[in-house]
Amino acid sequence: MALTFHGAGAPRLAEQVLTTIEREEAHATVLAVGTWLTPSIADRVAGAGHDLGNHTMHHLDISAMNAHDADREIRECAARLHHLTGSIGSWFRPSASAHATPLVRALATRAGYPTCLSYDVDSLDYTDPGAAAITSNILHAVQPGSIVSLHLGHPDTLTALPRVLDGLRRRGLNAVTVSQLLAD
Repeated sequence: MALTFHGAGAPRLAEQVLTTIEREEAHATVLAVGTWLTPSIADRVAGAGHDLGNHTMHHLDISAMNAHDADREIRECAARLHHLTGSIGSWFRPSASAHATPLVRALATRAGYPTCLSYDVDSLDYTDPGAAAITSNILHAVQPGSIVSLHLGHPDTLTALPRVLDGLRRRGLNAVTVSQLLAD
């Protein structure tokens, strides 16, 4: 199974989330908002063996945009990723939507992303329901092959992670990158 994180929020909190994941010998996929992505964050994520991908430049509702604006959101973040890492990343996740519209899928494909990444487990951590609720939301829905949606910018996500990772391990599940998950 894969833990995916919407990349935004306080860099210090992102660092703590990544450290927690690594301490548990797990990996994650970070879908970065371009305006949030700094050289140090890009180096930190990629250097630790996590996936780094595109979550649009400004994290606006891409499904509500016209083709020109949506294309710009995808391509600007791709350019930022390429500038910082030498790659546009393997994955694109639309902002403000669990699934890409046909237009967004077509634009992402043209920008170099053959797959628009979705998820089957929503932690709802962005609603700040508390660490216990985040843990429960994940562990009650996760199964082998699941892709879980989380957010780096919420303190309760950090608090929940050790319990989530322990619960996954007890079920025989390992948190891997999306690239690892889909390669199997």
